[in-house]
Amino acid sequence: MSKVLQSCTKPLKDNSSSQLCFVLHLPPFSGGDSSSTTTGSASPVPNSYDSLEGGSYPGTYFTQLLTSNATCTLSPIHRLPTCPISQSISRGRSPGQTPPPHTAGTTKLPFPNMSQLSAALGGLSGVPELEVEALRPVNLLQERNLLPHQPLDAPEPNLSADLKKANCSPDTFRCTLTNIPQTQALLNKARLPLGLLLHPFRDLAQLPVITSNTIVRCRSCRTYINPFVSFLDQRRWKCNLCYRVNDVPDEFMYNPVTRSYGEPHKRPEVQNSTVEFIASSDYMLRPPQPAVYLFVLDVSHNAVEGGYLNVFCHTLLENLDKMPGDTRTRVGFITFNSTIHFYNLHESLSQPQMLVVSDIDDIFIPTHDSLLVNLKESRALVRVLLTSLHSMFSQTRETHSALGPALQAAYKLMSPTGGRVSVFQTQLPTLGPGLLQSREDPNQRSSTKGVQHLGPATDFYKKLALDCSGQQIGVDLFLLSSQYSDLASLACMSKFSAGSIFYYPSLHHVHNPAQLDKFQKDLERYLTRKIGFEAVMRIRCTKGLSIHTFHGNFFVRSTDLLSLANINPDSGFAVQMSIEESLADTSLACFQSALLYTSSKGKRRIRVHTLCLPVVSQLSDVYAGADVQAITCLLANMAIDRSISSSLSDARDALMNAVVDSLSAYKNTVSNIQQSGLIAPAALCLFPLYVLALLKQKALRMGTSTKLDERVFAMCEFKSQPLQQIMRAVHPDLYRLDTMSDQGALHLNDCIVPQPHLLHLTAEKLTREGAFLMDCGSVFYLWIGKCCNDVFIRDVLGCPNHASIPPSMVSETMLSFLFHMLIHFITSPYRDDATAKTSFFQHLVEDRSESALSYYEFLLHIQQQMSK
Repeated sequence: MSKVLQSCTKPLKDNSSSQLCFVLHLPPFSGGDSSSTTTGSASPVPNSYDSLEGGSYPGTYFTQLLTSNATCTLSPIHRLPTCPISQSISRGRSPGQTPPPHTAGTTKLPFPNMSQLSAALGGLSGVPELEVEALRPVNLLQERNLLPHQPLDAPEPNLSADLKKANCSPDTFRCTLTNIPQTQALLNKARLPLGLLLHPFRDLAQLPVITSNTIVRCRSCRTYINPFVSFLDQRRWKCNLCYRVNDVPDEFMYNPVTRSYGEPHKRPEVQNSTVEFIASSDYMLRPPQPAVYLFVLDVSHNAVEGGYLNVFCHTLLENLDKMPGDTRTRVGFITFNSTIHFYNLHESLSQPQMLVVSDIDDIFIPTHDSLLVNLKESRALVRVLLTSLHSMFSQTRETHSALGPALQAAYKLMSPTGGRVSVFQTQLPTLGPGLLQSREDPNQRSSTKGVQHLGPATDFYKKLALDCSGQQIGVDLFLLSSQYSDLASLACMSKFSAGSIFYYPSLHHVHNPAQLDKFQKDLERYLTRKIGFEAVMRIRCTKGLSIHTFHGNFFVRSTDLLSLANINPDSGFAVQMSIEESLADTSLACFQSALLYTSSKGKRRIRVHTLCLPVVSQLSDVYAGADVQAITCLLANMAIDRSISSSLSDARDALMNAVVDSLSAYKNTVSNIQQSGLIAPAALCLFPLYVLALLKQKALRMGTSTKLDERVFAMCEFKSQPLQQIMRAVHPDLYRLDTMSDQGALHLNDCIVPQPHLLHLTAEKLTREGAFLMDCGSVFYLWIGKCCNDVFIRDVLGCPNHASIPPSMVSETMLSFLFHMLIHFITSPYRDDATAKTSFFQHLVEDRSESALSYYEFLLHIQQQMSK
């Protein structure tokens, strides 16, 4: 393989060859929830958010603030996991200490009632098909065609068919190792990280919704009953995490789905690994809040001239009725430049009233009762304001930005209720609290001096975000700036309040209409996607496993409880784990996440996901269960932390050493092949490729071409997106379209949907005679070669030849219909609904000579390091 990603840029740069590349921004796909009803066990009334979701294993309350990169490292009693990213900086790759012995008085309980589960689980060592495929030695220096023909699926855990069917979807809950090592020492030998990737609030087409007077949970660890518990009899069940025996409530004996009595093991809670409970008042500290939306808008000259304000007003007007909520939904608006402007939208008024506060050093709210208004009652005034807002500031010459005071005003306005604050900023804040100075020097981007200023310049935005999180206020940031705006500082307001970050460099309605169109599509998705308010999420795991570090946008309330003022279906989280005690007494390890939130309709709900994986004692089995994509994403999160806490070069070295360590461990302990070359197990054969692709991303690449804000935004994306979105951005899927056939096609509704093969991202795969589709997760790119077949161009694009292809494509032919069916097929079943957040086209055509290391050269470098 030649150059990863880099090689795709050459045809795009060559204007003389007249290659055409079309950008197709993906429409959002959302699924509705389907509901079913059933039952559940009483819980004590909580008195704090820490106990609201039910508590966990005994532990101290976590009080220290998060670090600036939104990563929580837990108390010292949790040992650092021995994994490549943390070891390789010093190159002191010692195996680490063995797990601590059991404490006095601790009773090691065997896995409950293995008569039910032992037959469902087989040891991997005797499974020839798994050993042959996952552990098949691959010489990376000889084999070039490593990618499968279809997008890579998550490896299946070695469970029985029944347990596999009951297990959580890998799109929602995924572990870096689908075979959990028995001990930390065994994990150390594998040189692979142990962690979880979660997409807890993703849009689901089918979601069992359970209404019950009681919710059945373990009395000790508060685990929700799930498909992997064992019933000792009809009246007792044993927890699969802490092994405590619990009573089955009388109500749980009745199954409302089958309308039968006496079969608790057939209840929906025990049949589905993903369920949602309608919570009772036990799970409330106050009545569920309404959906409250506050829009904070930059109206300086720079903002108005770029054209975003006009697009925002039109998009919000079109989607006002589609925003999640009910009759209690409230909205409000704040605009700012050098002063702060509030808008009285009381229903009794005939026109909106602007209230101006010029004292930005001591901001106050001019009136509290009419700035956040009921959307249903004041809809007419909201529409009038949105219609006139752009013209109100069209002649402004105000160039200053008082973002800090505007955020302080938003906090004071939203504190009584909580809700979502949407901030639109177009420049560096220049006035009042939170003002910032430019810290970027293009001459200081060079790799020899390292990348400076990846952390915040002030703690103002972090402190404000923590205050917002305490009042259940989530802050989302839209940065629309062509100049340096210190995103490293501004991003803190979203990181620590569980918000989202969007970035549109060089957005302008005339000079960059594509970016403006992308902003409009993102905004439409943002306004209409599902949302959860005043949420907390707890992650539990089998006794002996422990959580070490969280990655994502959140605030940590206690050792395993994340505070999420807002939760949206496009957010992902990562968790590093370690093995505190031996798992030799159990054959299964389980993980459970519980997300307690208030829906936009004012209902308190609990969404629970449970994942079950086998425990193994052989090192070969650990490698056989390696999930290379999950490992890559977890290491990317860890590398982002390393680049901020240490340096970018250290993070890059750690990623490369992670490959060296894992392949060396495999060669020295599992593989018996003595031949020359670079040998990897089939399960990890794509690991070097993915790491090289990571090193070429804006977040981690060296050199002077990457602007500081763009680098920081790329880092934020890695920390907050789900796995599928990250992997398509790191290593997009490339297909050739003009040679598709009916072989292997799907037949859907009397239509034939062809399935093109996945291609390597190499220059040799791109030809002037072909047409290629690249799926980057948030956007498609259609690349048409100069000598592409005229029949294909005519049938698909509706043009007689290559020279006549217009920028927009409109065609009603049958082949065009099949082409769009193909796009829908690739998009709908296999893609999350994460919205487009970054332009990959700009990413492709940039000068990336500093990251031009080819795949083959990278493999030689790894081989050289392994020989030392």
